[in-house]
Amino acid sequence: MASLKSLAKDTAIYGLSSIVGRFLNYLLVPLYTHCLPSTSGDYGISTNMYALVALMFVVLTFGMETTMFRYANGDATRWIKGNETEFPKMVFSTAFAFIAVLVTLFLAVLTLCIDPISVWLGYREHPEYLMMMGVVLALDSLQALPFSYLRFQKRAVRFASLKLLFIALNIGLNCIYFLWLGKTSVFYIFFINLLSTAFITLFFVPDMWSNFSVRLINGKLLRSMLSYSWPLLILGVAGILNQTFDKIAFIMVGGTAEQLGIYGACVKIAMIMAMITQAFRYAYEPMVFAASKDKDAKVMYAFGMKYFIIFTLLAFLCVIGYMDILQYLIGADYREGLRVVPIVMVAEIMMGVYFNLSFWYKLIDKTIYGAWFSIAGCAVLVAVNIIFIPRYSYMACAWGGVAGYGTSMLLSYVVGQRKNPIDYPMGSIFFYVAMTALFYAAMTYEPETWSLFLRLGVNTILILFFCAYIYIFEIKKKKQ
Repeated sequence: MASLKSLAKDTAIYGLSSIVGRFLNYLLVPLYTHCLPSTSGDYGISTNMYALVALMFVVLTFGMETTMFRYANGDATRWIKGNETEFPKMVFSTAFAFIAVLVTLFLAVLTLCIDPISVWLGYREHPEYLMMMGVVLALDSLQALPFSYLRFQKRAVRFASLKLLFIALNIGLNCIYFLWLGKTSVFYIFFINLLSTAFITLFFVPDMWSNFSVRLINGKLLRSMLSYSWPLLILGVAGILNQTFDKIAFIMVGGTAEQLGIYGACVKIAMIMAMITQAFRYAYEPMVFAASKDKDAKVMYAFGMKYFIIFTLLAFLCVIGYMDILQYLIGADYREGLRVVPIVMVAEIMMGVYFNLSFWYKLIDKTIYGAWFSIAGCAVLVAVNIIFIPRYSYMACAWGGVAGYGTSMLLSYVVGQRKNPIDYPMGSIFFYVAMTALFYAAMTYEPETWSLFLRLGVNTILILFFCAYIYIFEIKKKKQ
């Protein structure tokens, strides 16, 4: 019982720090889009740069976070003789040394080749942007394993405190520079990130001093860990490309920084759906694995899928219904791109459905299917963006997400129903989807002559009707 209470407490702390962190960072969007005019292209540069950093972070960490958990909880006698309590430190030291070498090589290449790399990525006039964010990326990569080791040690409070301290410092400095000092350049976004990341890195010095030891680095162990981690790297790269490729490739294939900034800003409104999906995942994933041996487990998975879809469709209607208010989260210069919001939210719902469908292969230890599905979806997304961005600009990015996640979702469903079938209530699910589509059409095609309050009133009635239907036919009916 004590262990269950500890698990619940730690899960709440990790979940709270992640979700609250994403929400607080979300508050920077109004600041940036009101202080950086869209015509400057600065917010587009920021969007592009952080997409590049996200991709390279996956490469530089090389799947070692998951690998460290796998080995640190494994058989120590195979690798160490005598004091087996030092084995987790051996795993940490070996993995950290490998990442440190990768980071050093990355910084060396970036420093020596900064000019050609800047030209290739479209930063000919501002190589300092790449250099600053390269250092941020290096520090973040070096922090990754110490953060993971805190989780291994069950030091959830320290983990969450450092995460939230970084966010508080980052937001505070942004407010000082942009609101108080009146700065209006993307340079300061990167500079503030560098300061905040460097400051948090200092807090890991005591942990590194106590947990890292050169004498514990084991070459044989590293070879074994690399054989485990490289498939995770491939899967991770495919997954992050699904989320970032449109923002990375946009300028390279003919788009402008101004258009990318508009897209990046409007996508942030749609990311409300991503936060909801993450919250659901924190609550649902432990439950799934805990119930995997129950005879009624598949019934729970089927209805878990149904209620996830209902929950996200309700969120979709709330965002669309109150778009007249939510639009003020971004500057007026960026609002022409608001038409991507419903499309990107549909893509996020598909990603959430794909996550729910992933349990069939996770529970039978056939995770290779997940790799293939993700790679297939990534290939479709990449193709749509490369082919259509030159003609349709950021609308191609939005529809590329739908095409990519839709591909992964459909492949997982079709193959899953053959390999490990689950009887999802498809009739009920399609009914809710149809109801949402009908209400969306009603909200979207309201007469322009209607006042703001009339539109909000009608939309509220539609949302309340949706909620009432859920209560009567899903909640109240189940209690009877």
